[in-house]
Amino acid sequence: MSALTGVKVLELGTLIAGPFAARMLAEFGADVIKIEATDGGDPIRTWRHLHRGTSLWWYVQARNKKSVTLNLKDKRAQEIARKLALDADIVIENYRPGVLEKWGLGYEQLRALNPATIMVRLSGYGQTGPLRDKPGFGAIGESMGGIRFVTGFPDRPPVRIGISIGDSIAALHGVIGALIALHHRDATGGRGKGAGQMVDVALYEAVFNLMESTVPEYDRAGVIRQRTGGALPGIVPSNTYTCADGAAIVIAGNGDAIFKRLMTAIGRDDLADDPALARNDGRVPRTQEIDAAIQSWCSQHRIDDALAALAAADVPASKIYSVADMFRDAQYAARGMIERHRLPDGSDLAVPAVTPKLSATPGATRWLGPRLGEHTDEVLAALGYDESEIAALREDGVI
Repeated sequence: MSALTGVKVLELGTLIAGPFAARMLAEFGADVIKIEATDGGDPIRTWRHLHRGTSLWWYVQARNKKSVTLNLKDKRAQEIARKLALDADIVIENYRPGVLEKWGLGYEQLRALNPATIMVRLSGYGQTGPLRDKPGFGAIGESMGGIRFVTGFPDRPPVRIGISIGDSIAALHGVIGALIALHHRDATGGRGKGAGQMVDVALYEAVFNLMESTVPEYDRAGVIRQRTGGALPGIVPSNTYTCADGAAIVIAGNGDAIFKRLMTAIGRDDLADDPALARNDGRVPRTQEIDAAIQSWCSQHRIDDALAALAAADVPASKIYSVADMFRDAQYAARGMIERHRLPDGSDLAVPAVTPKLSATPGATRWLGPRLGEHTDEVLAALGYDESEIAALREDGVI
């Protein structure tokens, strides 16, 4: 039995934030029905690298989900979606605010029919406020939420992280909110009787939630955190250095005891024994001196030798992994973090394993992303539609 066995989820969304949230629930056993447009489905099916016309990303993002095609501009399709939503424990959507209301699928409309409805709504700016109607993607959330401002080097414009991290951060907040709401519903009467609620996730707010101490530091001290390249501001030493072979190494020696071991390992006993450097607040004013000492040592060692020396001193350090490094890494292998599954054409595909790892009810990949509309007939039959009705709906372009 999986942790979420019996939990029904309806996914009304495309691309990243909503589908990623639903994917995580599906990975732990929830029965996720994904609604897709009849004219090609989720655009992510054709994003990035394709295998025989289907995105390799799709196979991961839609794993364990059932695909149902509906033309939601048609009232008959809206009625089908409404039936599915009222039967679901959780509805996840990432349309622009107001779109679902036009289709009769908004939270208040569903709640009037089923007070136990839980709806996770992911949007650029949230369901309220002066910007609610504006389109917003992960990149906008990263910018407004603050993470872009502190990413990069101080003498260059801000840069983006090479993945859509704003969408993924919002998705994780959506999952957390869904599970909190589900617990509350069950505590107040359970399925069909308990109190549902709306989980309103704005992409910029999800990013903002990760911004550590930036708010109180600005409020009390007027500090605006800036870009610091590979260093972690105010925590010393924690930076990226270059080894003799040109490889980059990350060294986190910011714990007080770790700092002493690090300085000893690089032959700087003078810094290790300096009482002014025993605590982080004493090291911060001398950041450049400490980083220069570490860089001098790194420049004399190849990365493998540097990692071995730091491991012997029990100092946290790592090379910066590419995906190729992950495939070769013993830790990834020991934890089973890369799995292989069969594609429809008989070939196999490596995909990331499910995270986090639960000891009693671990998640699993039951199947990879489905064909467009693969489960439409099955799902409609479960709603009570017979073969002739399904055929008529397909003929009319409703499904």
